[in-house]
Amino acid sequence: MKQIRKRLGDLLIDAGLLTEDQLQTTLKEKSEGQRLGDALLQRGYITEQQLIEVLEFQLGIPHISLYRYPFDTNLFSIISKETAKRQLLIPLKKEGDKLFVAMADPMDFFSIDDLRLSTGFQIETAIATKDDILRAINKYYDIDEGFEELISYNPKTESHQEEKITDQDSPIVRLVNQIISNAVSMKASDIHIDHQETKVIVRYRIDGVLRVERVLPKHMQGVLTARIKIMANLDITEHRIPQDGRIKVNLDFHPVDLRVSTLPTVFGEKIVMRILDLGSSLNDINKLGFNKLNLKRFIEIIEKPTGIVLLTGPTGSGKSSTLYAALNKLNSEEVNIITIEDPVEYQLEGINQIQVNTNIGMTFATGLRSNLRQDPNIIMVGEIRDKETVEVAIRASLTGHLVLSTLHTNDSIGTITRLMDMGVEPFLVASSLSGIVAQRLVRRVCRDCAEEQVPSKREIEIFARRGMNIEKVIRGRGCSSCSMTGYKGRIAIHEVLVINDDIRRTIMNGESIARLRELAIKHKTIFLVDDGLLKVKQGLTTTEEVLRVATLE
Repeated sequence: MKQIRKRLGDLLIDAGLLTEDQLQTTLKEKSEGQRLGDALLQRGYITEQQLIEVLEFQLGIPHISLYRYPFDTNLFSIISKETAKRQLLIPLKKEGDKLFVAMADPMDFFSIDDLRLSTGFQIETAIATKDDILRAINKYYDIDEGFEELISYNPKTESHQEEKITDQDSPIVRLVNQIISNAVSMKASDIHIDHQETKVIVRYRIDGVLRVERVLPKHMQGVLTARIKIMANLDITEHRIPQDGRIKVNLDFHPVDLRVSTLPTVFGEKIVMRILDLGSSLNDINKLGFNKLNLKRFIEIIEKPTGIVLLTGPTGSGKSSTLYAALNKLNSEEVNIITIEDPVEYQLEGINQIQVNTNIGMTFATGLRSNLRQDPNIIMVGEIRDKETVEVAIRASLTGHLVLSTLHTNDSIGTITRLMDMGVEPFLVASSLSGIVAQRLVRRVCRDCAEEQVPSKREIEIFARRGMNIEKVIRGRGCSSCSMTGYKGRIAIHEVLVINDDIRRTIMNGESIARLRELAIKHKTIFLVDDGLLKVKQGLTTTEEVLRVATLE
């Protein structure tokens, strides 16, 4: 009897991973020629691991985890790196005349035929996730090629050093490219190159936490620094002062933008490269992780025609992404939006963006003054750093403009006292402020290895202190797709303080922070820690993560 093969969508619904509504919406909205699996992944309805498990069942092809897989490196000469990346496959092992290959799409019969013809082997396939394959290709291909040469390479005995740093085939150029492509494939936000007394350490910041990627010998410090400086158009002869630059590279047909900063330290210049993911910047405001009440309040304050809306939080807490998402929502033909930023991270269509340049006197304050002569409706100031900028911003908001900006403070209420510390009169703060949003990023529990656990006694106490009860928590066990950390990706937690008449009166009377907090509680403000704990209840993150970024009052 012929077995009837079920369609992928039905299998996912049967497995309880997808609802009929989600399937129908995806089928309607997906672009022509896009596979259903890819469309579902793009919308975040399922994870790659869940898709693979269903495909394994549907196709009868085994799935494999490449994390710490004992690869036979001799096979890498059979399939070139370009072919492996283009067709998303990697050779695993050979037995007799069979070559075992892990593929992201084992139904790609053209690639299988090409391989059979070019290698002369019978091809046996297994399924692996796209991320897993790309990570393995970046890690294992090129690992030995030229690396020995680099380790033994000593710049003191080397003539043509300049040539070595710029020649595309030289080991140092390949090493830097490999460091960058590894970071991008592992979804790192920053690359740190730390010079120590006897070695050079390369670290990646993944999901907000730094981890060591590789350790290089000390004598490579000079060429490594010089190569990165050349890519970023920095002065390679200057080692005594900090420098800033940008690198634009194309990796796997995908543009990557890096912001480079060098800082002279005792043992050499520390380099930090911030990776700007141009794909994920234009977030939809509904996908930023706001809970329903906070989202409603945030949209209300940014849709007011005048006033100042401030976003606060430390560096790397996703303030820029939220600002850009707000601008994206407000962007239409009827309004003139002008931004002044340092630096302009993402180019937005239909918005006039200005780059700060202190060398020629173009500061936030002077740029803001010039903006006001350009008949704007909405102004975005990258950061309020001094009294002058805040005064011009307040003047702009009081004369009929909506001003969006960021400030470095711990929470929303602390922002009010910070503005007064900067020398702004309380009546100006009260009359110009519309709302303040404090934001932090917490790591999301990996959906592939998440499991229910009983909350600890301490967790029950923490929830009880905030007036909540908790019966179960979700934690990641650790699997290959999250590199055994139990976390994959990040979500934001927010605190949205709407400045209403009661709070305005309190600010003008110069009353205490305690009084402001009482009013915020009275108006049902959800504080950072509360929003975080609500996300723990939803199984999105863990209590440890929330307490890492927010404090219990």
